[in-house]
Amino acid sequence: MLKSTVSKIIILGLLGIFLTTTGFGCKFLDRKTQEAMKPVEINYWRVLDNKTDSQDDFVDIIKNYKAIHPNITINYKELRYEEYEEELLNGWAEDRGPDIFSIHNTWVGKYKNKILPMPKELLIPQTIITGTFKKEPKIIMQPKATPSLKILKDKFVDVVYKDAIREEQVYGLPLSIDSLALYYNKNILNNARIPLPPATWTEFIEMIPKTTIVDKEENIIQAGAALGTAKNIANASDILSLLMMQNGTQMIDEGNRATFNRASQAQEAVAPGEQALIFYTDFANPTKETYTWSDQMPEAFDSFIQGKLAFYFGYLGDLYLIQNQAPKLNFSIAPMLQIEGNPEINYANYWIETVSKKTKYSNEAWDFVLFATQEEQAKLYLEKNKKPTALRNLIKKQEEDYDLSIFAKQVLTAQSWYRGNGGDFAKKIFNELIDETLKGGVELKQLLNLYAEKINQTF
Repeated sequence: MLKSTVSKIIILGLLGIFLTTTGFGCKFLDRKTQEAMKPVEINYWRVLDNKTDSQDDFVDIIKNYKAIHPNITINYKELRYEEYEEELLNGWAEDRGPDIFSIHNTWVGKYKNKILPMPKELLIPQTIITGTFKKEPKIIMQPKATPSLKILKDKFVDVVYKDAIREEQVYGLPLSIDSLALYYNKNILNNARIPLPPATWTEFIEMIPKTTIVDKEENIIQAGAALGTAKNIANASDILSLLMMQNGTQMIDEGNRATFNRASQAQEAVAPGEQALIFYTDFANPTKETYTWSDQMPEAFDSFIQGKLAFYFGYLGDLYLIQNQAPKLNFSIAPMLQIEGNPEINYANYWIETVSKKTKYSNEAWDFVLFATQEEQAKLYLEKNKKPTALRNLIKKQEEDYDLSIFAKQVLTAQSWYRGNGGDFAKKIFNELIDETLKGGVELKQLLNLYAEKINQTF
């Protein structure tokens, strides 16, 4: 009996040593590690992906993270764009808001005071494998450095560094970057004897009369392109912004003041921003040869899927909507038009994953964001959702994908410009600028000065 009791004591003692050295059995861990290993629930909110309407966009990444951090549960939720911001604000006001959430790249200033920037280091339990001959898992608690600004600048495409990093603070990181491209109806181009889509704005202008059809009453029954107006073109402000940037416009200065209304000393008397505005609105001006669109037309996307529009400027997200809503439409996608002789510039449109200042689990939340934006994990999300990468190392592979190739090639030259606190307010301002230009009666220089000042009020 005594021998049996002694044997049990020895076995229990050895088990205790094993649990302590391997990190299992929380009562044997130091108090700080025990506290860190308590169950943690992270709430993660994003805007509903317009490709799938599903909640499994992150299921693989979350599963992989859970394998490393079994005490951390990620509750993933997608909301419709129309309700997203209101839900965010209501959630935080009622202490049920997310720990991790997504913001549009133009919303960083608007949500800056609600974001917890990435810290220099994280303190979070890590499972490591120890042992020379017999591999054993062990839980350790030690600070883990977060990526330096140089590492992030080298890892992500250029626009990310400009949008997500303010005053050397990282306010979030993206997985994907979309950009404007040229969708075209192949049947309309075939009937107009146009074998290839345009590559430059000059070629594009030459194709407009060939693809525009009007009736006896001068009503447009087939449009060459959806350009010139604001209210029936969802991407109007983005297209105008891109035209300005491609034409050499300095959109903002180093002090974050709007300068799209100005011309530099080296430029012509007419500011390049004004030239771009004239060029854009001429497509809706009945007195111009490029007239092909009006504010009486249906919404641009609807016209395209109905086969009544030759050229549509859209994002990759539009591809999946077209395939779903107009599966028989004979269309294709070409790179975004450029100004011949000028540097290539594309327009970026994307979402950034960030951490709420109200979170109780800042270490875990930022650790997951960093985990999800690693190449191996990001690939899982990008491949499932067919999205263009924000990571430089994944671009070459995506250039081989039929649907992604054009967008993947454009991310290196994709730019954005708005750095204010107004969120979508800049879009509204540019749409108003387009409408007022079409009305006439006010000198364009005066209009540009007025709307530049309205933008400045949001900085």
